[in-house]
Amino acid sequence: MSGSTLATLNDLAHSLLGYSALIFVALLVAGVIYLAVLYYRDANQTQHAIRRNYPLIGRFRYVFEHLGEFFRQYFFAMDREELPFNRSQRSWVYRAAKNIDTTIAFGSTRPLNHTNEVLFANCLFPTLSEDAVPTHSVTIGEGYCREPYSSAAIFHISGMSYGAVSKPAIQALAAGAREAGIWLNTGEGGLSPYHLEAGCDLVFQIGTAKYGVRDAQGKLCDQRLQEIAAYPQVRMFELKLSQGAKPGKGGILPGGKVTEEVAKIRGIPLGQDSISPNGHPDIRSIDELLDTLARIRRVTGKPVGFKMVLGFSEWLDELGEAIHRRGLEFAPDFITIDSADGGTGAAPQSLMDYVGLPLRRSLPLVVDKLSEYRLRERIKVIASGKMINPAEAAWALCVGANFVVSARGFMFALGCIQALQCNKNTCPTGVTTHNPDLQRGLVPANKAKRVANYATNLMHEVGVIAHSCGVREARALQRRHVYLIDELGVPEPLSVRYPDKTPHPEYLIASDQRDSEKHR
Repeated sequence: MSGSTLATLNDLAHSLLGYSALIFVALLVAGVIYLAVLYYRDANQTQHAIRRNYPLIGRFRYVFEHLGEFFRQYFFAMDREELPFNRSQRSWVYRAAKNIDTTIAFGSTRPLNHTNEVLFANCLFPTLSEDAVPTHSVTIGEGYCREPYSSAAIFHISGMSYGAVSKPAIQALAAGAREAGIWLNTGEGGLSPYHLEAGCDLVFQIGTAKYGVRDAQGKLCDQRLQEIAAYPQVRMFELKLSQGAKPGKGGILPGGKVTEEVAKIRGIPLGQDSISPNGHPDIRSIDELLDTLARIRRVTGKPVGFKMVLGFSEWLDELGEAIHRRGLEFAPDFITIDSADGGTGAAPQSLMDYVGLPLRRSLPLVVDKLSEYRLRERIKVIASGKMINPAEAAWALCVGANFVVSARGFMFALGCIQALQCNKNTCPTGVTTHNPDLQRGLVPANKAKRVANYATNLMHEVGVIAHSCGVREARALQRRHVYLIDELGVPEPLSVRYPDKTPHPEYLIASDQRDSEKHR
């Protein structure tokens, strides 16, 4: 290499170093000026006391506050500490969804003396594998609608509307439901093409805004009901009166999630917050509720029920009396009971934290009321709310539920990490966002398999609990098979705390007369 070439390279290197030094100094000066501006703004603003008293340094508070959510989840919280779902609960769902080993070793980390915790009563002679039988099918609406619906599955997917969750999430849920042989509830956001494309059984939910079945004035439309019912996959209709996470408040879909497609399906303005009424304006009494249910059943020919979270319970007596006064054909085909600790994409914290009864109280109360009015055979019970593991589903069956549904359990199966971003369109796993870059991580073909695995493995383990209790299948579980821990830390049979109710004599006689007339 010639001396002139070396000299040229040397000059170039010196120039590069000189320019780099100038850029570094310029950036350093710009940084100092930027920090000085922030210092001045912090010291003179009047909205934040910490930043005013501790300019610049006070800003770290917000950084640490945000990062604390993630540090607590991954480094500091114990396996049984977090809410709404702790690491132990989530981990079981993740393993079941991936169809990998769900066993644990050494011993339980679950405290066995906390009030109202559940323990199952095992049998000295458990049911042998060769004696076990599949869960028997339960039919909803038999004898009261043109197309009753039967299902042997005990665990199904609760309402999650398209809009609240993403397109690939709906596609995965629908395909997984088809593979597992379970139903998918559409949620109150209407029927999207993605619900239909996999061919799974669907429960169409009618919310207070009546998305998908409303006329130009926002009222329930018989023609739209007929159009929805014409899809053979739509097997039932559910009238949503209230939701566990926000009783007395309508659905909330932030404007950032109201895409052009969502707006078209729901019939609402693009990009604006979609806030449903906090109740049905046309249903203000028990008789109006029964009239509406009968109307939907008459128009669609399919089973119809309603969903609610229980608070005051006196209306249950009014409901039972009205059904017997008017006839069993006016009764709902099912009632979905949501728990006060149920989930949602967006709700006021005051409602989510303080309003409504948890399922541990509301489920036995409703089941007992139906028994008192001898309506258990006519009205099927669906339990909903924070039941993502086998023990919770088994408890609900013991109390008297015919089916159990979950939404957040299936969100975990899709990959949800409980980031608590459902209402911000920033879900990092693509489940509750319409951001295409974030949706990219959720591959429907892969997640559909996980949805099916989760449902199948949960139902299998409920069967394991049933066999340990000495019964041949999950639906044979009864209240005598489960204990609740009392305030002294002592297990108390559920059948003692909530003994079976005897029907009122007048309804017992009336039901016997109807049964005899029916079989003549």
